[in-house]
Amino acid sequence: MSTEIMSQSEIDALLSALSTGEMNAEELKKEQQDKKVKVYDFKRALRFSKDQIRNLTRIHENFARLLTTYFSAQLRTYIQISVASVDQLPYEEFIRSIPKMTILNVFEVAPLEGRVVLEINPTIAYAMLDRQLGGKGSGVNKVDSLTEIETRLMTSLFEGAIENFGEAWDNIATIQPILTDLEVNPQFLQMVSPNETVIVISMNITIGDVTGVINICIPHVVLEPVIPKLTAHYWMEEKNKVRQPHEIAALEKAIRATPLMVSAELGTSEISFADLLNISIGDVIALDQKIDSPIILNVDSKPTFKAQVGQVKKNLAVQIIEKIKEGSEDDE
Repeated sequence: MSTEIMSQSEIDALLSALSTGEMNAEELKKEQQDKKVKVYDFKRALRFSKDQIRNLTRIHENFARLLTTYFSAQLRTYIQISVASVDQLPYEEFIRSIPKMTILNVFEVAPLEGRVVLEINPTIAYAMLDRQLGGKGSGVNKVDSLTEIETRLMTSLFEGAIENFGEAWDNIATIQPILTDLEVNPQFLQMVSPNETVIVISMNITIGDVTGVINICIPHVVLEPVIPKLTAHYWMEEKNKVRQPHEIAALEKAIRATPLMVSAELGTSEISFADLLNISIGDVIALDQKIDSPIILNVDSKPTFKAQVGQVKKNLAVQIIEKIKEGSEDDE
């Protein structure tokens, strides 16, 4: 429940009106009681709980960070993106709230049904286009129609951006976002019925000196299969989840296939810089390692085993003797 905080001047004016008789205290109480009745608009049906809205906010805060990195690399300039708000409203209201001419990226999120819209303010879209063409990133708040070159450049840029959308949702569902259309007129975009509830995520974006808004519109029908996963209970279960045997086997297989750099350290020696400059083929450098002492075997530059030098089929080799315990190499 929202609470309005009155300033000191407003409090003084209210007390003055009560003391002079301009305002009746009983009428004021009655008015406060009447305000407890709230009109419910069935066209604005709230189909997402506050907990689900919070988790959607968390997901798209991650998406904003991924977009910041992606656009900064593609446009080679400073870019900042942050989530401003996450609201649920009728689809018709979302269409009325965006400019009459704007950049609308429509994409599918298989295997989920339906389509999602990524709406970018024209000022921001043209600033991105200007950067792609070697400019300073100046924005133009005017979209009549896109040329073929502009369409191709924007499509290529936003296809990469939409791939990050799938990565942001990876903890909830494995989706494959595919850009299907690029529109400029929202009146031609009829994804769902006007009264269908949609989630609208608004993100503030700054490109150099240009600022604007990115809106993501996700219909309820798209999120319906994953709504149970948008709860704190599910997220806590995921953190405490016990790995299944096939997951452990897959992890072990991946670790076993990981390449590691193994090097044998035969010994060390100290020589002067002058001797190093005069060194030539056939010269002998005495090492501080005794011939019968074990050598150190490094795994990814970390001392891991003690070994002895040997020969296998005319090839130099080392035989592992023991594993070095943590701190052993420093104690010797």
